[in-house]
Amino acid sequence: MTTTSEDEAPDELETPPSVRADAYISADIEADGPIPGPYSMLSLGMCIAGEQDASGTFRPIQPESARFYRELKPISDRFEQGALDAIAGSGIDRERLKTEGADPADAMTEAARWVLDLAAGRRPVFVGWPMGYDWMFLTWYFHSFSEIGSPFSFASALDMKTMVYVGTHRVLDELGKRHLPDEVVPKRPHTHHALDDAIEQAELFQNLRRWRIPAFDDLP
Repeated sequence: MTTTSEDEAPDELETPPSVRADAYISADIEADGPIPGPYSMLSLGMCIAGEQDASGTFRPIQPESARFYRELKPISDRFEQGALDAIAGSGIDRERLKTEGADPADAMTEAARWVLDLAAGRRPVFVGWPMGYDWMFLTWYFHSFSEIGSPFSFASALDMKTMVYVGTHRVLDELGKRHLPDEVVPKRPHTHHALDDAIEQAELFQNLRRWRIPAFDDLP
């Protein structure tokens, strides 16, 4: 008879690692150009959107109950006027931020600690619409300036536009917010103020989690 020591026991007999719940954090940024480094992130807004446990139970959380907002000093002299024109109505003034904006190291370290404190042992997950632009700036700024790095691991992000694509299989030209079904559209306005838009996105995420995805055969 063959015996097996504890050290040689099959992997499937080992206790699997515990699965963390997700803490969904809606984040939005405003910047003065298309990429970080040559251009600057001027403002950052984040808020809680909800949480989900390992069983799949989702709980929406009032976005205003946990919010973070900072305006940052530009890190270079480069900017695109079109980018500034797009956010002019939000009150962002690039010239003002040169003297009044937060130091990026201070702002990003505070932001990282805020996310980790809010997650409180849960896995912090970034959610955005669309994810790419905001995630690119946030990740670069966290790794470039935060004393504790990024609170989001490289795979801890969900793109809400992709969530809609999975439910509709539409091309991207038909996946703008104006094409969303009424039951999904947030009631809050999109103002280009980073915190306002983070809160709007949180509402959108909550609506998408409740959305009954139509059967593909029923789509026109």
